[in-house]
Amino acid sequence: MRKGGVQSKTRTGVIAALDIGTSKMCCLIARAGGAAGLRVTGIGHQVSHGVRAGAIVSLDEAEAAVRATVEAAEQMAGEQIKQVVVNLSAGHPRSRLHAYDVSVAGHQITDADLGRILAPSELPLDDDGDDGDGTGERELVHAIPVGYTIDGNRGVHDPRGLYGQRLGVHLHIVSAERSAVRNLATCINRCHLDIEAKVISPYAAALAGLVEDETQLGVTLIDMGGGTTSIAVFFDGELVHTDLIPVGGAHVTNDIAMGLSTPRSHAERLKTLYGSVLPSPSDDREVLKVPLMGEEADGETSQVPRSMLVGIMRPRLEETFEMVRARLEEAGFDQAVGRHVVLTGGASQIPGLRELAGQTLDKQVRLARPQPVEGLAEAASGPAFATCVGLLRYAVQQPAEAVQTAARPMEEPNGRFGRIGQWIRENF
Repeated sequence: MRKGGVQSKTRTGVIAALDIGTSKMCCLIARAGGAAGLRVTGIGHQVSHGVRAGAIVSLDEAEAAVRATVEAAEQMAGEQIKQVVVNLSAGHPRSRLHAYDVSVAGHQITDADLGRILAPSELPLDDDGDDGDGTGERELVHAIPVGYTIDGNRGVHDPRGLYGQRLGVHLHIVSAERSAVRNLATCINRCHLDIEAKVISPYAAALAGLVEDETQLGVTLIDMGGGTTSIAVFFDGELVHTDLIPVGGAHVTNDIAMGLSTPRSHAERLKTLYGSVLPSPSDDREVLKVPLMGEEADGETSQVPRSMLVGIMRPRLEETFEMVRARLEEAGFDQAVGRHVVLTGGASQIPGLRELAGQTLDKQVRLARPQPVEGLAEAASGPAFATCVGLLRYAVQQPAEAVQTAARPMEEPNGRFGRIGQWIRENF
């Protein structure tokens, strides 16, 4: 994907990706370079512990799970890793567009000028200095250039070689609560690993599952995980918006467990084997055996029609998509980037979910698997592994982002969410 006219650097050597999710953890070790570009040499995945809604809630449990996951991948790869590219699914991530410019004194714009404008002395991480929880402390995750201006002329993708007095840039800033970022870093450091880069989860999933035409023409990716449902909006090849909803597949499992009075382990099994969100005429005739709460493994069971299972699952998932639609409307992206939606993530594999998403969002929907990577086993090639594969691709591509020289803020449109939408309207 093009990054604001700046060429991405290509990484070589050993790279490692670590996906810390609510329901599972996954580590992929790969070698970058050569004819294949990327070859996976080690895979490790474990049931997640110490994580809730993407946030670390128990350092000891999360550390143990990360260690087991990484050691499994290291053993398969036959080598140890020292640093990882890790996803971030917590900390109430927020998007905003920040515009500013620098003087280029009328000379031809060079790589040095781009480097100067992509190194601002300060970036605003929220409109009002408060993250909504009263702390006001947020940390930068991404600062992605999505468009340039020269002397106020908009729509410039690559300003190099052009002349002007002032060079401006629009940066898409993604920030998260500092406490969540620190908890993630502490967990990784306790495993004697360094963080090479942090990537917001839907961005990573998009790098794995989207094709170039989708990102250029406009697409909304919905990554449905165990504890969160995250959103990434792309337009003209750039990530222009991200959001996260703390609802995922684990909530569907909990609904089944409560509705059928069965342990969570059996509820997960029922969801996986018999779950669906589209009712069928045979649902009332198909009877499921449901182990009761507190009974032994071979104890008493109840018998319920499959229609009851569908009736429990559909409202929760319908509500999830309604929340996604509301968030997109609030941010101004419900119609701005077209009618194409891509689903990925482990929870997206529930039968009928694609049709339900299309009905609720009134959009064209497809289900995405990660694009093929050499050495990646079939068992680790499904939508549930999209984020981890995307982390590898992020490490290889090393997209150009701004870093933390002085720059003068440009006049920005008012409103928290209006900036990116206005930029799209003005430039396209």
